[in-house]
Amino acid sequence: MAGFREPTDVAALRTPLDAARLQSALCSREDAAFYTHVDVVEETGSTNADLLAVAPTGADRRVLLAEFQSGGRGRHSRTWNGVPSAQVIASVLLRLPGCPLSDLGWLPLIAGIATVDTVRSVGGVPAQLKWPNDVLVDGRKLAGILVEVASTSPEPTAVVGIGLNVTLTAGELPVPTATSLFLENASGLDRTVLAETLLTEFADRIRAWARAGWNTAGPAVAYRERCGTIGQNVRAVLPGDTELHGVAVDVDDQGRLVIRPDAGGEPVAVAAGDITHLRPA
Repeated sequence: MAGFREPTDVAALRTPLDAARLQSALCSREDAAFYTHVDVVEETGSTNADLLAVAPTGADRRVLLAEFQSGGRGRHSRTWNGVPSAQVIASVLLRLPGCPLSDLGWLPLIAGIATVDTVRSVGGVPAQLKWPNDVLVDGRKLAGILVEVASTSPEPTAVVGIGLNVTLTAGELPVPTATSLFLENASGLDRTVLAETLLTEFADRIRAWARAGWNTAGPAVAYRERCGTIGQNVRAVLPGDTELHGVAVDVDDQGRLVIRPDAGGEPVAVAAGDITHLRPA
């Protein structure tokens, strides 16, 4: 770990999210707020599942945050649970009229960009992205992102879920390879400030993407600048349980990880798979 703090230090830091401040800051901006409503609940099974359930009503740009999540899900249906008042657990219901369905895969990557920028600016922690959307600090997972498509007609609609570890202690980490802002000696641990900054960063990125006509070149440049996977020796476990070993050399404009195989041949663009960063030989 970058630093060490006694577990007893965290109690005073775990104050409730300021729902009124978040609603005011994110939904009442004079320059046309991006979000329509922000809800904060004490406990839920899954913020993503809750927003997926209301998607058929036509709701849009709604935010749901939970102090505690008991049935969260990650990629490949992996469980992901919370610790009360120790994380930023947020989901956004988003309609994207005009966005090509083939580009929806950029949503988790854009959410990753927003999360990294928030962690760096509020916490002063040098986070990076591990392709596609894990937020890491020195190889330890600080935040995870899960995007689920609610519908594709009449316009693409998705729920973007983000879980950021804020004041988890070493004994509360879900796995030994995780970390938290607290354990990384972050300069800012106020969850309301983190949530407000994160949601603002995400909104600004989506707005810019829409203004560019959903062109992915801009997000791709921003992603590459924050991606710690590029330049790494990696093992990719691809669909069908095939493996590819090589060096990650790029992330293309379609959001795919480009790997130069150790065995030689042309670089391979990977759209889906589990990536492991390997230590140099």
